[in-house]
Amino acid sequence: MNINEELKKYIENNIFPSYEKNDLGHNLNHIKYVIKRSLKFASMVPDINGDMIYTIAAYHDIGHSIDAKNHEKISSKILLADQNLKNFFTDDQINVMAEAVFDHRASLKGEPRSVYGKIISSADRNTFVDEPLKRTYEYRIKHNPNEPISKIIEESRQHLLNKFGRKGYAVDKIYFEDEDYKQFLKEIKELAENEEKFKERYIKVNHIRKF
Repeated sequence: MNINEELKKYIENNIFPSYEKNDLGHNLNHIKYVIKRSLKFASMVPDINGDMIYTIAAYHDIGHSIDAKNHEKISSKILLADQNLKNFFTDDQINVMAEAVFDHRASLKGEPRSVYGKIISSADRNTFVDEPLKRTYEYRIKHNPNEPISKIIEESRQHLLNKFGRKGYAVDKIYFEDEDYKQFLKEIKELAENEEKFKERYIKVNHIRKF
């Protein structure tokens, strides 16, 4: 899918550097991963605007360093306020993109308002089992550095069960055929349900020496 080169240049020079402030799970590597997956899903949809898809993916986590818990709202506002995007899109297109960014989180109640939101929501799903183990550890060490490691591990396990377990809020957020995500869900659920195996892998993945 061809993307406007001037748009790519603008985003690479002015938006991508903002991701240096974000944590491991929402850094530039993650953004490029989501862009790649977004364009893959977009290729399944007739008459989709590739420039819009690229832009939504590029902005979707830009507000994470400002307010992680409400980053979808912050990111949406940042996109909406970027006057430079008017050089590439109509006001209606910008509004659709802002809505898609707002709707991208797995914890969203209901479905995204447009196919653009469904694409970014689907693309934002990690498919590597070790990633959520790293993210949950990084988050808890940052916010609760004095907690015992045993508590950090168990809180992380319970969080992943709540998100990816049998009734997890991220389980049904699949709007396109995605075998990688289905396999990930199977593996992460089985791991999180086995307390001992989860602890062993968590310690190994995060290079925890004292336990």
